[in-house]
Amino acid sequence: MWGTLVNVGAILVGTTLGCLLKHGIPEKVQKVIMQAIGLSVVVIGIMSAIKTESPLLFIISLALGGAIGKLIGIEDKLEKAGMKIQNRFSKGESTVAKGFVTATLIFCIGAMAVLGSIESGLNKNHELLYIKAMLDGLTSLVLATTLGFGVGFSALAVLIYQGSITLGASFLAPFLTDNIMTELSAVGGALIVGIGINLLNIKKIHVGDMLPAILIPPIYFLIAGLF
Repeated sequence: MWGTLVNVGAILVGTTLGCLLKHGIPEKVQKVIMQAIGLSVVVIGIMSAIKTESPLLFIISLALGGAIGKLIGIEDKLEKAGMKIQNRFSKGESTVAKGFVTATLIFCIGAMAVLGSIESGLNKNHELLYIKAMLDGLTSLVLATTLGFGVGFSALAVLIYQGSITLGASFLAPFLTDNIMTELSAVGGALIVGIGINLLNIKKIHVGDMLPAILIPPIYFLIAGLF
Protein backbone atom coordinates (compact mmCIF):
# COMPACT_ATOMS: atom_id res chain seq x y z
CA MET A 1 0.00 0.00 0.00
CA TRP A 2 3.00 2.32 0.40
CA GLY A 3 3.11 3.23 -3.30
CA THR A 4 -0.58 4.16 -3.26
CA LEU A 5 -0.17 6.23 -0.09
CA VAL A 6 2.68 8.17 -1.71
CA ASN A 7 0.45 8.72 -4.76
CA VAL A 8 -2.38 10.02 -2.57
CA GLY A 9 0.04 12.33 -0.72
CA ALA A 10 1.37 13.74 -4.00
CA ILE A 11 -2.16 14.58 -5.15
CA LEU A 12 -2.96 16.35 -1.88
CA VAL A 13 0.30 18.31 -1.92
CA GLY A 14 -0.16 19.23 -5.59
CA THR A 15 -3.74 20.36 -4.97
CA THR A 16 -2.71 22.47 -1.99
CA LEU A 17 0.07 24.18 -3.94
CA GLY A 18 -2.26 24.70 -6.88
CA CYS A 19 -4.88 26.37 -4.68
CA LEU A 20 -2.24 28.62 -3.11
CA LEU A 21 -0.97 29.63 -6.55
CA LYS A 22 -4.45 30.00 -8.01
CA HIS A 23 -4.47 33.79 -7.76
CA GLY A 24 -0.78 34.14 -8.49
CA ILE A 25 -0.94 32.74 -12.01
CA PRO A 26 -2.57 34.92 -14.70
CA GLU A 27 -5.69 33.42 -16.26
CA LYS A 28 -4.16 33.39 -19.73
CA VAL A 29 -1.18 31.43 -18.39
CA GLN A 30 -3.49 28.98 -16.61
CA LYS A 31 -5.33 28.45 -19.90
CA VAL A 32 -2.14 27.66 -21.79
CA ILE A 33 -0.98 25.29 -19.04
CA MET A 34 -4.30 23.44 -19.14
CA GLN A 35 -4.01 23.15 -22.91
CA ALA A 36 -0.51 21.74 -22.51
CA ILE A 37 -1.75 19.19 -19.97
CA GLY A 38 -4.65 18.30 -22.26
CA LEU A 39 -2.33 17.73 -25.22
CA SER A 40 0.02 15.67 -23.05
CA VAL A 41 -2.85 13.50 -21.84
CA VAL A 42 -4.00 12.92 -25.44
CA VAL A 43 -0.49 11.90 -26.54
CA ILE A 44 -0.02 9.56 -23.56
CA GLY A 45 -3.38 7.97 -24.30
CA ILE A 46 -2.58 7.47 -27.98
CA MET A 47 0.73 5.83 -27.11
CA SER A 48 -1.17 3.20 -25.10
CA ALA A 49 -4.14 2.84 -27.44
CA ILE A 50 -2.09 2.03 -30.55
CA LYS A 51 -0.60 -1.02 -28.81
CA THR A 52 -3.77 -3.04 -29.31
CA GLU A 53 -3.31 -6.33 -31.12
CA SER A 54 -7.05 -6.93 -31.50
CA PRO A 55 -8.79 -3.90 -33.05
CA LEU A 56 -12.17 -5.64 -33.07
CA LEU A 57 -11.98 -6.38 -29.34
CA PHE A 58 -10.80 -2.80 -28.81
CA ILE A 59 -13.87 -1.38 -30.58
CA ILE A 60 -16.30 -3.79 -28.92
CA SER A 61 -14.85 -3.05 -25.49
CA LEU A 62 -15.36 0.69 -25.87
CA ALA A 63 -18.84 0.39 -27.40
CA LEU A 64 -20.14 -2.27 -25.02
CA GLY A 65 -18.44 -0.72 -22.00
CA GLY A 66 -19.91 2.68 -22.87
CA ALA A 67 -23.40 1.22 -23.24
CA ILE A 68 -23.15 -0.56 -19.89
CA GLY A 69 -21.80 2.54 -18.19
CA LYS A 70 -24.57 4.73 -19.59
CA LEU A 71 -27.26 2.29 -18.47
CA ILE A 72 -25.72 2.21 -14.99
CA GLY A 73 -25.27 5.98 -15.05
CA ILE A 74 -21.67 5.98 -13.85
CA GLU A 75 -20.84 9.51 -14.97
CA ASP A 76 -24.07 10.89 -13.53
CA LYS A 77 -23.28 9.24 -10.20
CA LEU A 78 -19.74 10.66 -10.25
CA GLU A 79 -21.07 14.13 -10.99
CA LYS A 80 -23.71 13.84 -8.25
CA ALA A 81 -21.00 12.82 -5.81
CA GLY A 82 -18.99 15.84 -6.90
CA MET A 83 -22.03 18.11 -6.50
CA LYS A 84 -22.60 16.83 -2.96
CA ILE A 85 -19.02 17.71 -2.13
CA GLN A 86 -19.47 21.06 -3.83
CA ASN A 87 -22.68 21.89 -1.94
CA ARG A 88 -21.04 20.94 1.35
CA PHE A 89 -17.73 22.72 1.00
CA SER A 90 -17.61 25.15 -1.89
CA LYS A 91 -20.06 27.87 -0.81
CA GLY A 92 -21.15 28.47 -4.36
CA GLU A 93 -17.94 27.74 -6.26
CA SER A 94 -18.95 25.87 -9.40
CA THR A 95 -15.71 24.08 -10.22
CA VAL A 96 -15.49 21.65 -7.29
CA ALA A 97 -17.56 18.89 -8.91
CA LYS A 98 -15.71 19.28 -12.21
CA GLY A 99 -12.37 19.15 -10.40
CA PHE A 100 -13.31 15.99 -8.53
CA VAL A 101 -14.66 14.15 -11.58
CA THR A 102 -11.89 15.27 -13.96
CA ALA A 103 -9.07 14.44 -11.57
CA THR A 104 -10.60 11.11 -10.54
CA LEU A 105 -10.85 9.99 -14.17
CA ILE A 106 -7.30 11.14 -14.98
CA PHE A 107 -5.73 9.50 -11.94
CA CYS A 108 -7.68 6.23 -11.95
CA ILE A 109 -7.85 5.36 -15.65
CA GLY A 110 -4.93 3.73 -17.39
CA ALA A 111 -2.58 0.80 -17.21
CA MET A 112 -0.09 2.63 -14.96
CA ALA A 113 -2.55 2.62 -12.06
CA VAL A 114 -3.35 -1.07 -12.58
CA LEU A 115 0.16 -2.30 -13.32
CA GLY A 116 1.73 -0.18 -10.60
CA SER A 117 -0.75 -1.40 -8.00
CA ILE A 118 -0.26 -5.04 -8.99
CA GLU A 119 3.54 -4.71 -8.89
CA SER A 120 3.28 -3.00 -5.53
CA GLY A 121 1.05 -5.72 -4.11
CA LEU A 122 2.88 -8.72 -5.54
CA ASN A 123 6.55 -7.75 -5.40
CA LYS A 124 6.57 -4.77 -3.02
CA ASN A 125 8.04 -2.81 -5.94
CA HIS A 126 6.58 0.69 -5.76
CA GLU A 127 8.69 2.31 -8.50
CA LEU A 128 5.88 2.58 -11.07
CA LEU A 129 3.52 4.13 -8.53
CA TYR A 130 6.25 6.58 -7.50
CA ILE A 131 6.49 7.71 -11.13
CA LYS A 132 2.71 7.97 -11.30
CA ALA A 133 2.76 9.95 -8.06
CA MET A 134 5.06 12.56 -9.61
CA LEU A 135 2.86 12.85 -12.68
CA ASP A 136 -0.34 13.03 -10.62
CA GLY A 137 1.18 15.57 -8.25
CA LEU A 138 2.11 17.89 -11.12
CA THR A 139 -1.23 17.37 -12.83
CA SER A 140 -3.19 18.05 -9.62
CA LEU A 141 -1.20 21.26 -9.10
CA VAL A 142 -2.11 22.52 -12.56
CA LEU A 143 -5.73 21.36 -12.33
CA ALA A 144 -6.17 22.98 -8.92
CA THR A 145 -5.10 26.39 -10.25
CA THR A 146 -8.22 26.39 -12.42
CA LEU A 147 -10.60 23.84 -10.84
CA GLY A 148 -9.86 24.45 -7.17
CA PHE A 149 -9.72 22.14 -4.18
CA GLY A 150 -12.24 19.68 -5.66
CA VAL A 151 -9.21 18.06 -7.31
CA GLY A 152 -7.99 16.99 -3.88
CA PHE A 153 -11.06 14.83 -3.23
CA SER A 154 -9.90 12.56 -6.04
CA ALA A 155 -7.21 11.33 -3.63
CA LEU A 156 -9.89 9.29 -1.85
CA ALA A 157 -10.91 7.63 -5.12
CA VAL A 158 -7.26 6.82 -5.85
CA LEU A 159 -6.81 5.36 -2.36
CA ILE A 160 -9.84 3.08 -2.75
CA TYR A 161 -9.17 2.12 -6.39
CA GLN A 162 -5.42 1.49 -6.28
CA GLY A 163 -5.53 0.19 -2.74
CA SER A 164 -8.11 -2.43 -3.68
CA ILE A 165 -6.03 -3.60 -6.65
CA THR A 166 -2.89 -3.75 -4.52
CA LEU A 167 -4.58 -5.80 -1.82
CA GLY A 168 -6.17 -8.10 -4.39
CA ALA A 169 -3.04 -8.43 -6.54
CA SER A 170 -2.19 -11.92 -5.33
CA PHE A 171 -5.63 -13.09 -6.45
CA LEU A 172 -5.58 -11.29 -9.81
CA ALA A 173 -2.02 -12.21 -10.84
CA PRO A 174 -2.76 -15.69 -12.28
CA PHE A 175 -5.40 -14.22 -14.59
CA LEU A 176 -3.53 -11.18 -15.94
CA THR A 177 -1.74 -12.54 -19.01
CA ASP A 178 0.28 -10.42 -21.43
CA ASN A 179 -2.65 -10.37 -23.86
CA ILE A 180 -5.01 -9.08 -21.20
CA MET A 181 -2.63 -6.33 -20.10
CA THR A 182 -1.97 -5.25 -23.69
CA GLU A 183 -5.66 -4.84 -24.50
CA LEU A 184 -6.45 -3.36 -21.09
CA SER A 185 -3.72 -0.79 -21.69
CA ALA A 186 -5.09 -0.02 -25.15
CA VAL A 187 -8.65 0.51 -23.94
CA GLY A 188 -7.39 2.57 -21.01
CA GLY A 189 -5.34 4.64 -23.45
CA ALA A 190 -8.44 5.41 -25.52
CA LEU A 191 -10.23 6.62 -22.41
CA ILE A 192 -7.25 8.80 -21.54
CA VAL A 193 -7.51 10.36 -25.02
CA GLY A 194 -11.14 11.12 -24.19
CA ILE A 195 -10.06 12.86 -21.01
CA GLY A 196 -7.57 14.94 -22.97
CA ILE A 197 -10.27 15.97 -25.44
CA ASN A 198 -12.46 17.04 -22.52
CA LEU A 199 -9.62 19.06 -21.00
CA LEU A 200 -9.12 20.80 -24.33
CA ASN A 201 -12.87 21.57 -24.49
CA ILE A 202 -13.04 20.15 -28.01
CA LYS A 203 -16.07 17.96 -27.37
CA LYS A 204 -17.72 16.38 -24.35
CA ILE A 205 -16.66 12.72 -24.19
CA HIS A 206 -18.53 10.64 -21.60
CA VAL A 207 -15.40 8.95 -20.30
CA GLY A 208 -16.98 8.09 -16.98
CA ASP A 209 -19.68 6.02 -18.66
CA MET A 210 -17.00 4.18 -20.64
CA LEU A 211 -15.15 2.92 -17.55
CA PRO A 212 -16.64 -0.62 -17.79
CA ALA A 213 -14.78 -0.95 -21.12
CA ILE A 214 -11.63 -1.71 -19.10
CA LEU A 215 -13.27 -4.89 -17.81
CA ILE A 216 -14.21 -6.27 -21.24
CA PRO A 217 -10.75 -7.53 -22.37
CA PRO A 218 -10.07 -9.51 -19.15
CA ILE A 219 -13.55 -11.03 -19.27
CA TYR A 220 -13.15 -11.91 -22.95
CA PHE A 221 -9.80 -13.65 -22.50
CA LEU A 222 -10.92 -15.48 -19.40
CA ILE A 223 -13.98 -16.83 -21.21
CA ALA A 224 -11.93 -17.64 -24.33
CA GLY A 225 -9.52 -19.56 -22.16
CA LEU A 226 -12.27 -21.90 -21.07
CA PHE A 227 -12.86 -23.14 -24.61
